[in-house]
Formats: sequence, C-alpha cells, structure tokens
Amino acid sequence: MDRSFVSSSNLSLPPLIAAAAATVICCLCVLWAVRSEPGRNIRKERSKRPESGGGAKKACGCTCSCGGAPATPYANGSAGEKFERATMTGASMMEQLVPEITTHALSYLDYPSLCRLSMTNSSMRRAANDDSAWKALYHKDFTVEQDSVTPVNGWKAYYAATKSVVNINAEFYRIIKERSFEEMGRLWLRADYVKCVHASGELFTGYNAVMDSWALAFNWAQAVAFQVQDVCARVLPDVAWVTMKAYADMDTGPFNMTNVYELHKGQWYMVHHHSSVTLIGGVVDPHNIFG
Repeated sequence: MDRSFVSSSNLSLPPLIAAAAATVICCLCVLWAVRSEPGRNIRKERSKRPESGGGAKKACGCTCSCGGAPATPYANGSAGEKFERATMTGASMMEQLVPEITTHALSYLDYPSLCRLSMTNSSMRRAANDDSAWKALYHKDFTVEQDSVTPVNGWKAYYAATKSVVNINAEFYRIIKERSFEEMGRLWLRADYVKCVHASGELFTGYNAVMDSWALAFNWAQAVAFQVQDVCARVLPDVAWVTMKAYADMDTGPFNMTNVYELHKGQWYMVHHHSSVTLIGGVVDPHNIFG
C-alpha cells in the first residue's frame, strides 16, 4: 500500500509543476501588457500633436483661427483672425478697421483732437495724417468751394495754413474793436504797394498813408465790434485772400470785405483791405470810414 502511494505521488508531481509554471508565465504576460498600455497611449497622443517646427494643427471644432470650422468672414478677415492679429501685434480694434471706415470716423474729430490722435502711436499717426480726413475737416470748418483744389503739400498742411490766415484775419477785427493803433501798425506790411479802401470809398496807398487813415478812424469813429460771417479763404504758398460779410449793425446789412495777406519770414501780413461803401439814402456816407 505504501509503495503504491509513493508511486502515485511521484507520477502526479511533474504535471503540477508544469501547470504552476504556465500560471506564472500567464500572470507575467498580463502584468506586462497592463503596464505597457499607458505608454502606448501617451505615445499615440504625442504623435497626434503638431511638431514644434510648425506642423499641422489639430482641428479643435471651434470658430477660432486654429484650423477648426471656418468663421463668418468680415471685410478684413474673420473675427478670430482680427482678434488674433490685434492680440499678437498689440493693435487696437480701431487700427484694424478698413481705411474707409477709419476716415469716416476721423471726420467727426476737430482740429485739436486729430492732432492729439496723431501723437498716440505710429498706426494712429498714419490714419490721422490721411489726406481724406483732413479734406473732410477742411470742408467742415471752412468752405466746400475748394473741393477741386489739390494742395501741393496735402490737405493737412493746407488746413494749417488756412487756419493761420483765418486767425490773423480775426485779429484784424479784434484790433478794430479795441482801436489799437500799434497793433494795426504791426499787422500791415511795411511796403509802398499796400492799399486800403475804407467804407467811405477813399483809397489809401502806401504804408504811411494807410496808417494815417486808421489813426483818423480810431480818433473820430466809435469802436465797432463787427460780426463776421461767411468767411472764405484761399491760400497759396506766399499770398492769401479772405472774403467775408461784416456786420456793424445787423439791421443795416453787411459790409462785403476782402482782405489780402502776404507771407514774409513765416508771418502773415496784410497788404490790402477793401470794404464796400456805406450808402445813406443811396449816397455814399463820407464820414464812415470803418470797414
């Protein structure tokens, strides 16, 4: 009995060892497979990402400019493109507008605001120096008579020159109001060809004769505060003339006046003043020399 037991035990030992070995091998294979799966996933995700050198981008399905679904196009690019471009360059949305819209927006600014805008940055300086914007501002502040004029140095320079002439013309009427003979003397060019025609119809030629006429006007006549309207100026490189209506009394009607200025060493000087005559009962009033 004992031999048979020993013999059966010896016969059954090898299969048990083989089964145990197979079980251990299977466990090792399963363990290796489980541990290697995350590595394969990571490598797969990395292979989907674009290279740092600028490979193709993965479609994200959004409406931005990263390669997803296309956004609704605008006049100067999609909304995503405008935002991305403005963000990358540091530009404002104002700077991304098409030129026509920018010019229209700038036409609502006045002279000081447009000058201040040109000092903000290079992009705004280019926009604020646009000839169309200054032409629109000129027509708004002065006159539309000169729509066909093409200024040699552009509309910005032409606006500045016209503004200087209009300012010196306003000084002329301020001097008359204050009856300042010294300032009137500095306003006129010291030349023998200057001329002045007052409202009395008298003509004075030469600087000394013109100054004598203003001295007489300031001594005899009362101070007059003209209300000047319909001012139109035309400016050339060295000469400018201004036409206007000047009211001494709104009930009696205006004087039609023309002033001519010359530019000398960067300063405008009056060289000619001409006023329409004052009529009293259809006759020229010789006592009224203002105008």
